[in-house]
Amino acid sequence: MVKRIARPPRSLNGYDPNRDADGLRWDGVAAANAVEFFPTCLCHVKGFTGPLRLAKWQRDFVATLYGWKRADGTRRYREAFLAVPRKNGKTTMCAGIALHELACGQEPGPEVYSAAGSRDQATLTFDPAAEMVRKQPMLAKRLKVISSTKRILYADKHGLYRAIPAEAATSHGFNPSCVVFDELHTQPNRDLYDVLKTGQGARSQPLFVSITTAGHDRHSICWEVWDYARKVRDGIISDPHFLPMIYELPEGADWQDEVVWHAVNPNLGESVSLDFLREECCRAKETAAYENTFRNLYLNQWTEASVRWIGTDAWSRCNNRTVDLQGFECSGGLDLSTVTDLSALVLAFRRDDEIVLECRFWCPEEGIRKRSHRDRVPYQQWVKDGWLIATPGESIDYGFIRQEIIDLSRKYQIRKLAIDRWNATQLATELIDDGLDVVAFGQGYASMSSPAKSFEASIINGEINHQGNPILRWMASNVVVEQDAAGNIKPSKSKSTERIDGIVAAVMAIGVLGQDAGASVYATEKPFYVGSEE
Repeated sequence: MVKRIARPPRSLNGYDPNRDADGLRWDGVAAANAVEFFPTCLCHVKGFTGPLRLAKWQRDFVATLYGWKRADGTRRYREAFLAVPRKNGKTTMCAGIALHELACGQEPGPEVYSAAGSRDQATLTFDPAAEMVRKQPMLAKRLKVISSTKRILYADKHGLYRAIPAEAATSHGFNPSCVVFDELHTQPNRDLYDVLKTGQGARSQPLFVSITTAGHDRHSICWEVWDYARKVRDGIISDPHFLPMIYELPEGADWQDEVVWHAVNPNLGESVSLDFLREECCRAKETAAYENTFRNLYLNQWTEASVRWIGTDAWSRCNNRTVDLQGFECSGGLDLSTVTDLSALVLAFRRDDEIVLECRFWCPEEGIRKRSHRDRVPYQQWVKDGWLIATPGESIDYGFIRQEIIDLSRKYQIRKLAIDRWNATQLATELIDDGLDVVAFGQGYASMSSPAKSFEASIINGEINHQGNPILRWMASNVVVEQDAAGNIKPSKSKSTERIDGIVAAVMAIGVLGQDAGASVYATEKPFYVGSEE
């Protein structure tokens, strides 16, 4: 008996496929064949075992995608957009769609591509698809996996499946029958999307499936397609050939409400656990910056790229006792200001189970009274209490700072000193002549993200001892971080409300903490950057 799905799904999370269906027809056999392809021909390769059985929301998506036909018998939907939070099984499902198009698609000489912002990302769909082929004898007889070039060949149909990254946009000759675009929000520009989309022009019934979580950049190709998909879903735009399925945090909804989590995560309790989301939510409550990450990745909400970083409560829970550090090893971060602003040096000592921060802040003496009035910050009191050092004159005295650092190097064993190279070349050279090991430290994502995340984790875990420094506490309350599509972060001076020099210096100090001392990087003809030269 031929299996068939008698009626099309009525709603795909708010989208009604029966709307704008004039001149179209439902093919229940085609829908059932596509759905049954998954457990019959595919198997789980990560975290689960056995046949790949689709969840209800996945069955509805696949059945809708393949069951609707045009009058001439070709597929109705030429483009589909699937937005669902992380860990809900969208990549595994789309690996299955790619294999279905290669093995069972109606296009002659099928060319199937999984595309993404980077080579590693592009393989996240390809790799499980390749493993499914290896584990399923029925597919392994017909399809040949070539891992070295990330290809799967179907010789009998002159077909191929290939993973390609964003840089492939400069290539020509694509004739895709099917494209699975993974994590569209990571695309650096629209070039690859446009190349693959326009490359389908010669196909009679192409398929272009974009899958993604929410992003930050509202000037991106992802936001453009997401916004279009919303309007199709809501009936604002009539496009009977575009299939949208969007799971996202509703506007105004409480992101801490577990009822909302269930509505937004269709695989909650299966591929993503409630306990996991609870743990991530607790972390988001503790760390202001991670709140956006939680809402972005697990509730599929578009957020801003810059967010407040360090929670006041988490900072207050850190140790604030004074520690005698004389003679101990440390690393340092030096963030020099313009001639009239604060400059900061932070030394990081690893002592027992914590990192102790020893700070020095400098500000031109002549501007302190005016600055206190303008910024409503107690600079004068900080000078009186010894937290802030007033350098002579109206502008910062780098010679004064140099002598202070030399004196500190006699008190502590400064193994490495990281410096933001901007505006610091002369002082860095002089400090090298004084015998210090100076490291140029980039201020972009590549250099700052890893130590910034380590600093954040240490604060959350109570492993930072800031010795109660009020200036550092003030700066911690000011910090805003920027976040890129890959989840990398960096403190942002341009977006932060007030000065954050001490936090930047602390991140740099932690970035070189534990590194072996060696020849100064400034001594080379082409200075090496920690991370990269952004």
